[in-house]
This record gives sequence, C-alpha cells and structure tokens, in this order.
Amino acid sequence: MKKISFLLTLFIPFLSFSQIGGNTTFALLDLTYSARSAGLGGDFITAKDEDLNLTIANPSLYNSKMHNHIGFNQALLAGGVNYGMVNYARAFKNSITGGASLRYVNYGKQEMRNEAGTSIGTFTPGEFILGAGMAKQLNPQISIGANVNLIYSQLAGYNSFGGSIDLAGTYELEKANLLVTALVKNAGYQFKSYTKDNRSNLPTEFQLGVSHKLKHAPFRFSILAHHLNTWDLTYNDPTLKPTIDPLTGDTIPVKVAGFGKKLAHHFTYQIEILISKNIHFRTAFDYHRRQEMSVAAKQGLAGFSTGIGLYFKRFSLDYGFVVYSSAGYNNMLTLTTNLDKWRK
Repeated sequence: MKKISFLLTLFIPFLSFSQIGGNTTFALLDLTYSARSAGLGGDFITAKDEDLNLTIANPSLYNSKMHNHIGFNQALLAGGVNYGMVNYARAFKNSITGGASLRYVNYGKQEMRNEAGTSIGTFTPGEFILGAGMAKQLNPQISIGANVNLIYSQLAGYNSFGGSIDLAGTYELEKANLLVTALVKNAGYQFKSYTKDNRSNLPTEFQLGVSHKLKHAPFRFSILAHHLNTWDLTYNDPTLKPTIDPLTGDTIPVKVAGFGKKLAHHFTYQIEILISKNIHFRTAFDYHRRQEMSVAAKQGLAGFSTGIGLYFKRFSLDYGFVVYSSAGYNNMLTLTTNLDKWRK
C-alpha cells in the first residue's frame, strides 16, 4: 500500500494542468485508437494481458506477454476522414517491456477559400503522434510505466509541434482477479503554436480504474473514473435566464446540476464477457458522453458502445462500435499478431 500511495503522490502535481473541451490543443491525443477500447467506452485501462494496444492509454500495462507483437488499428469514418495507429512491443531484461507507436489523423482533401468565398485550391491537413513507452514490473503485484509522445499538426498553412507524457501505475492481485490502475495522460507542452503567441494547453487528464473478473463466471466488470482533475463537467447554457412563475410571480432560477449529477459525469461502466478463449463480447456506458453528445429530442443509444474480439492461433481481430449521438457513431477495427508465430 505504501508503494501505491507513493505512485499517486507522484501524479498529484499534474492535476493543476486540467483543461477540457474547446480550451486545449492536439485533440487527437484523446481519440480512441484501439477497437477493444472503443467497444468499452473509449478509455479502457484495466486489463493486463497480451493486448499491446491498451498500452497507448496505460503504459503500465506493458508486460512480457506482448513480446514481438504488432498491432494495426483503423477507424472507419465517413467523408474521407480516417485515423489509425501502428504499434509494436518487445520485452527486455530486468522485467522491462517497451514499445513504439505511430498514430495519425488524415482529414482528407479539403477545399481552400479566400475571405470572399472564392475557391483557391485544395489542401490535405494531417496530424501525427510518434510515441515510445516502457514499463517496469517492480514486483508480482505492482508495475509502473510511461509513454513519451512527439506531436505534429499541419492544417493548411499552419503547423504546430508539441510533446506529451503519460505516467501510470498498476496494482494487480491475480488471485482475486482484481486490478487497480492510476493514470495521468497527455501532460505536456505545445512547443510551437499555430500562430505567434497563441500557445494552448494539452488535454491533461487524471484517471482511476478498477476491474474485477468473477471467479466462476465469464464476466469482467470495470469502472473508469475520468477527468478527476476537473470536478464540474456539466454544461450550463449561458443564454438561459431566470423566468417568472405566471401564477405566483416568483422568480424561477436557471436549473444547474447538483452534486449527484456532477459525480455521475465522471464514470464509465464497462463489461467484458469472455464467452470462450476465442470469443469476447464487450459493452460500456459513458454517462458524460451521453449528456454531452446526445440530441435532446432523440437521445437513442448515445453514450453506449459495444464490440467483439475474435482470437485465432496466429492473430486476433477486434471490432468496436461507439454511439456518440443519433447522428454520429464510430467503427474501429484492430488486427494484432505475434510475429514469432509466423516463423517456421
């Protein structure tokens, strides 16, 4: 317990860098690059197995089971926009495992217009993250890890460059099928801004996750607490004004979120159903996403996500489906393989 407290103490200084939606730069840092994570709500940081794709979000999950594994991840979006990731992991001596990754966002061909609205050609904006990570297994229960990322963004005639780090610690009690992890993600700096003297913060976030797999049933339940460095994630419409009750003449104040609703915005609920060694089903619910993204007149399945994993002898195939609103969703595919299994 002393070691866990020490790890958490290391993360606390980063909490002061909290910024969310619209106030930060390099939004591609917050994209979901793994189909398994997509099916489990977008951020899944509480499973320590062979899936190297989870280490992009939580570097303390690197372990020797990932040795010589390579992953290919691709989002399937409309309008010519696409993003994805290629990553690789390798185990070293002294209980150290590391890896490298390349993440990209391609916005497709865009039309360029001047201030009069006249077309003056086309451009193809894009953004990239080149990253490397490593984890150390301190003892059978505790591991710590870090990712270092270089970020480049090119949007028409504007470009920006920055760097970020992720720091994480994981405690796993294998006999009890229990895993607890703490994570600070996207702590960093924009070295070069798009325009002079207009530097922005990165979307730094503190997360805690807990998972438990039932001993005699094929279920893994996980709870993710996100944006813990920002208490109030609710939105208050600035155009709303107090109204007058026509019967009593009393002033009716604008309704604001109470303690319970503010607390609910911080949690994502995740379930993996391990049907067999070869087939896994997943589903999750993110209350914050539902409140932020759903259409008021038709909420539908906003905030829900689902997915499936198929595991074969030489490779695994994962699919994730995220519902943002009745008007928007995301499909994600992941192909992962162990290169050693293709050798004769």
